[in-house]
Amino acid sequence: MDSETPFAIVTRAIAIRAIACAGAVIAAAGLSGCASARTDMPPDDATSVSAAGDQLTPAEREQGWRSLFDGRTTNGWRGYKRESIPSGWQVVDGELTRISGGGDIITVDQFADFELAVEWKVGPGGNSGIFYRVTESGEESYHTGIEMQVLDDARHADGQSRLTSAGSLYALYPTPEGVVKPPGEWNSARVIARGNHVEHWLNGVKVVEAELWSPDWNRRLAASKFTQWPDYAKSTRGHIGLQDHGDRVAFRNIKIRELQ
Repeated sequence: MDSETPFAIVTRAIAIRAIACAGAVIAAAGLSGCASARTDMPPDDATSVSAAGDQLTPAEREQGWRSLFDGRTTNGWRGYKRESIPSGWQVVDGELTRISGGGDIITVDQFADFELAVEWKVGPGGNSGIFYRVTESGEESYHTGIEMQVLDDARHADGQSRLTSAGSLYALYPTPEGVVKPPGEWNSARVIARGNHVEHWLNGVKVVEAELWSPDWNRRLAASKFTQWPDYAKSTRGHIGLQDHGDRVAFRNIKIRELQ
């Protein structure tokens, strides 16, 4: 046999490796030296979660979290005092988005004690809100439900007061400055409601803590516009709601776990 040139040796080695990799793919053997071999495949449980679109991890499922938005449809949501969801709310790029008028939307299910997690973003000057313990005894969602404000603090008039700035328990409990992210960026929000105790968290910071129906609560309530709606914040159980305040707003990664 004639001696091989260095070029021939390299060429033959590449060909042998290519054949080996092709065989590995066919046999699903996962040879470590093949560029096409996958070493980062999620476990079966995570694969099914991803396919469902609810973006929950196995650990979150074990902790009792459930998704309120599957990233593809508006299933589980409807308009306030409506049987279906208004056309002004659509799924856009995997985000539950208010694109035109249609009114507030609420979850089909109701919750009492819970931890809610959601990401939101608004455009310049945008205004919206996250309601909880909403009932349909009022004409509007905010006549009964407590609101965590969603806002572009820098450009909207409500941002001039900490009582109505992003993260606040709207018009009753203020939020500190410098926590909200600018328009177009995602904010991470959490609401914890257990009995009469509620907390608002924004981007990892606890911005509001309140005891419903306490002397402090009653004093603040008496000085607010909410006195004209007798059912405001009276229910210990209700829907989660998202506000149509006339501006484009998007939500994603909406999940909840009920607390015992």
